[in-house]
Amino acid sequence: MTEQPVYRVRDVSRRYGRTSRPAVDGVSLEVTSGERLGLVGESGSGKSTLVRMLAGLDRPTTGSVAFRGTEIGRLPERRLRSLRGAVQMVFQDPRSSLDPRMKVGVSIAEPLRSRSSGTGRADRRERVAEVMEQVGLDPRHANRFPHEFSGGQRQRIALARALAPRPDVLIADEPVSALDVSVRAQVLNLIADLVAAEGLTLIFVSHDLAVVHHLCDRVAVMRAGRLVEVGTADRIWTRPADPYTRRLLAAIPRLPD
Repeated sequence: MTEQPVYRVRDVSRRYGRTSRPAVDGVSLEVTSGERLGLVGESGSGKSTLVRMLAGLDRPTTGSVAFRGTEIGRLPERRLRSLRGAVQMVFQDPRSSLDPRMKVGVSIAEPLRSRSSGTGRADRRERVAEVMEQVGLDPRHANRFPHEFSGGQRQRIALARALAPRPDVLIADEPVSALDVSVRAQVLNLIADLVAAEGLTLIFVSHDLAVVHHLCDRVAVMRAGRLVEVGTADRIWTRPADPYTRRLLAAIPRLPD
C-alpha cells in the first residue's frame, strides 16, 4: 500500500486582486514524509506564496492543498491551529519574525502556550532549554532580548521556536539570505543536522540552486508562478531540462579552474 503523501497540491492558484497576474498559477505537487524538497526560483516566482499556503498562512484562490489527506485551504481558523503545531515555518529575516519586546525564552515557548494547553510552565522552561541547546545557544541567555544576539544567533532562535512544538514539517523560506556570508554555512549545516536528528520533512525555499543541491533530495523549479521542472537534486544539477533552470545554474558564481 502506497503511503499517503504529507502534502498533495492540486492545480493551486493564488491571485491578489482581480486584475493582477496570479502569484501562483496552476501548481500541482506532492511531498512525501521525510523528504527534503527544495523550492527554487528568482524573486517573484511564487515560492513564498506557495509555502504560505502549505503552512495555512494563506488560502488558495482555486485548487486544493491537502495535508495528510485533509483539505486545509478552506478550514476555519480554529481548525488550522492543529496544523500549525505540525507544520512550523522559519522566515527569511529573524529581525521581523521575533518580537523585539519579547525575551527569547518567552518567544520560543509561545507555540507551546498557544497549542499545548496541558503544558505547564516548568515543562515549557525545560523544553526551551532543550531546543536552545539543540540549536547551539546557551539556555542561560533565554532572558535576553533579540537585539542582544547576532543575526546568525537570531536565526538559531527562530529555529528553536519552530522546533519547540515538535513539528513534523519544517518550512524554511530563504532562511540564510539575510545573514552574513560567514554564518550562512553554519546555519545551513544546522538545519540539515536538525532535520536528520528529528526526522522532519523539509521544504526549503531559495533562489540559490547550489544551496538547494547541497541540502535537498528533490528540487521543484518555479518561474512566474508556475512549476517548470521537478526532479532529483542531482538530476536538476547535472541535466536540467528547462532553459530557465539552465539559466539559474549558469548564474551561479564559479571558481576559476
